[in-house]
Amino acid sequence: MLEKNSLPLGIALALILPAATFGLLYSLFNIFDAMGWVSDGGFRPMFRERTCAIFAIAMNVFLLNFFQKRHKHDTVRGVVVVVALLVIAWLVVFGKYVF
Repeated sequence: MLEKNSLPLGIALALILPAATFGLLYSLFNIFDAMGWVSDGGFRPMFRERTCAIFAIAMNVFLLNFFQKRHKHDTVRGVVVVVALLVIAWLVVFGKYVF
């Protein structure tokens, strides 16, 4: 399945990987907070959400590298489109907390 060269595959994978990564990281933050290992104190608002989201978006770099090495340019194109949209969404949602 991953050897297929198609735009929809790139779009689907570029949406699934960040969603799974965000869920995992956010859950880990909550578990560590419950254990007393981390705290939100001293950080700007929405720190956890912003951090988890930007790391989740960045995970698409692995997809880009994987498909670029295999010369699956349509799949790479799908990943790039989704990454661009996710970055724009991140700026719209969290921009007011950063700047």
